Amino acid sequence: MNHNVSNNLNKTSSENERRVDHLINLVEKETRTERHLEQNSDISNPENIQHAKEVQQNREEEIDNLKNILVSGEHSNNNQVKNLEKRYEYTNGYLEHNKDHMDKEALKNTIEKQEHRKDQLNSMK
Repeated sequence: MNHNVSNNLNKTSSENERRVDHLINLVEKETRTERHLEQNSDISNPENIQHAKEVQQNREEEIDNLKNILVSGEHSNNNQVKNLEKRYEYTNGYLEHNKDHMDKEALKNTIEKQEHRKDQLNSMK
């Protein structure tokens, strides 16, 4: 095996190892949030519940994408870009109409998520 092939295998192995770690982390976060939503949805702020559901949807999409990459080596960017654009636009509208009524932490988290979405979109295009 030549040096380039060995480097590519090491790089792929390292990338997959990071993907598996990220997948485990996402699944754990999704499980904790789902449990929290089930246990506390009757007492939580509706805006926080909506934000948590959006985060959960994004996690589910990211989990599916990681599974596709690990199993077939392919990204499922086609639908992911559309979904990300849709969520970005929806959340911008939501922020525009509700930012004055949101608690500071939820607003901060939503703005950070929007920045992350924008970065993701830029890297996918």
